[in-house]
Amino acid sequence: MSALRIRRMIVKELRQLFRDPRTKRVIFVAPIIQLVLFGYAVNTDVRNVATALVDHDRTPESRELVRALTASGYFRVVTTSDRSTDLGVALDAGDAVVGLEIPTGYARDLAAGRSPSVQLLLDGTNSNTATVAQGYATRIVTNLGARVAAGPSVALDGIDLRARAWFNPSLESRVYNVPAVIGVIVLLMCLLLTALAVVREREVGTLEQLLVSPLTATELILGKTIPVAGIALVQLTLVTSVALLWFGIPLRGPVPTLVLAAALFIVAGLSLGLIISTISSTQQEAFLSMFLFLLPAIILSGFLYPIDAMPDFFQHLTLVNPLRHFLEIVRGIFLRGAGVSDLWVQFLVLAGMAAAGLAVATWRFRTTL
Repeated sequence: MSALRIRRMIVKELRQLFRDPRTKRVIFVAPIIQLVLFGYAVNTDVRNVATALVDHDRTPESRELVRALTASGYFRVVTTSDRSTDLGVALDAGDAVVGLEIPTGYARDLAAGRSPSVQLLLDGTNSNTATVAQGYATRIVTNLGARVAAGPSVALDGIDLRARAWFNPSLESRVYNVPAVIGVIVLLMCLLLTALAVVREREVGTLEQLLVSPLTATELILGKTIPVAGIALVQLTLVTSVALLWFGIPLRGPVPTLVLAAALFIVAGLSLGLIISTISSTQQEAFLSMFLFLLPAIILSGFLYPIDAMPDFFQHLTLVNPLRHFLEIVRGIFLRGAGVSDLWVQFLVLAGMAAAGLAVATWRFRTTL
């Protein structure tokens, strides 16, 4: 291999990438916009759930129950009525997600030491929201009932339970999701820039010029991957800075560990993009093939859905997904302060995928030539 030829190829690729001003915006501005959008939109926290209220009792005790629900920030009363049938109407129309009915005699039952019945109706269209809202309401009502019945100075069954969440004390889903968005954005850009590399050369007619040049297949592969790898590292720096400064995501682990993991992940993503580029005849075909891989990779990475909840077959299928291993690394570094010694299995798997991917991409490239 010739270092001079590789350097000239890198300069040629960088000039070709940055010749169009729109490409610069896609490479450097789009990832920041995507991170901000994903950071706010991908949020599994349940807040201000629209609630329809029917209070037949109309006593200070029933109003205290409503205040306990709304003061938590999880529920927001959007409509009130005197008729029970209006709860079903509000749920059917989509005006409310939760319907709460407090029957007549609620305060009387509390004063007599009896357990009053309170009805809670839920719109199960979004099962996640309904499940979380049901859990919040059950906990709030139970705590209120225990406080009213036993008094604030009496501990339930003599047990003093003090819960504490490690790594994410406020249990904000953004702290868990934003580091994963970094991996998705880096993978998207790696695939996008490399999947079109060889196909674009073929379509514009410059591939024949490269074939008659002294460049070898390995030099050509390095000349096309090194610039994109550098751009991906710059993007990693940009989106990580936004995650730290804008969203306030904690970075408890060492930065060199994050850079090492990102380098292995970028090489694995670049090799996948080159493989797609070598098996595609047009840029449109390469673009569609890229998304054919990208969407399942995101779904099977644990980004949106926990892997433990998937069927056994898909859990084993996630093991060949480089995004899954990178997300485990980046979340461990950001949230738990983990190092290479804690995540060596994921590092080893990413290194193997990067090496195997480059080998297959080089072989496919030589076969295509």
